[in-house]
This record gives sequence, structure tokens and C-alpha cells, in this order.
Amino acid sequence: MLRQAFAAALEGLAEACRDVYGDDLVAVAVYGSVGRGTPGPTSDIDVLLVAAGLPARRLARMQRFEQVEQAMAPRLLQLKAQGIDTFLSPVLKTPEEVRRGSLLFLDMVEDARVLVDRDGFLVSYLADLGRRLKAGAGRKVQRGQRWHWVFDPEKLANGGGPD
Repeated sequence: MLRQAFAAALEGLAEACRDVYGDDLVAVAVYGSVGRGTPGPTSDIDVLLVAAGLPARRLARMQRFEQVEQAMAPRLLQLKAQGIDTFLSPVLKTPEEVRRGSLLFLDMVEDARVLVDRDGFLVSYLADLGRRLKAGAGRKVQRGQRWHWVFDPEKLANGGGPD
């Protein structure tokens, strides 16, 4: 029931992003517990939105994303009525910013659920990063319930890591 409720919300999220960003939209993915398919009743929806022509300033980026949040408001209220108290937690990037890399993408290699991906941009980026990590540039180390990443500085210097 929980996964199905989130899945329906994600369909609405993809639609809202397409409506708001139009031809500028490159990719939308969710990650974290929702991306892994293990959400709880209070899980947020971690969203990566990649769009061309985003303003440089975060506030300006968020002003446009507020239209997505407004479109999603009825769906989020429906979830709340079902006992699911969630919200959108967006990260907005241009394609150029994605290509420069970010530690954010490390977990997305395994956990992202791609909802929109024009020309395979995000899937290709994450697959390449995954290959570099498997080649030994980095690995996850778990201690109890927590984990962290360990990188090989030499392999990172030679183009083998997350940038």
C-alpha cells in the first residue's frame, strides 16, 4: 500500500515537472528511501530535477519549482489522508552542473529511480559513474546502520571517481 501510494505520487510528479519545465526539462529522478522502494510513512521525496537554462541563484530556481509543488499539493494531501506525511525535497541542477559531478550522485548510482530522462542523459551519467566506482575509485563502507564512502585518491586523480 505504501509503495503503491508513493508510485502514484511519482507519476504526478513527473507530469507536473513536464508541465512546468516543458522543453527545458532534461531529467527527473527520485533517490533515498523512495528511490530504493523502501519509504516509510514520513519519508520525504528526494527529487533531482535537471533542466536547461536554470537561473544561477537557488531562490530563483526554487520559485519556478514552487509551481511543481503547487501542482503536487492535492496529491500530497491525498497521501496525508492515507497517513503518509511526505513532502518534496528538490535538488535542481543544469546538465552542465551534473557533468561537473557531485557527491550527491554516489548513492544515486544504486538508488535512483529515473522518472524522466530525455535522450538517456541521467541514466548514462549514472552508469558511467557506476563503472568508475566499480573500477575501484570508490566504495561504500558500512558500520552498523551507517555508512560512508572511501575513495582511492590515485584513481580519482586519473578520472576514476565522482568529481
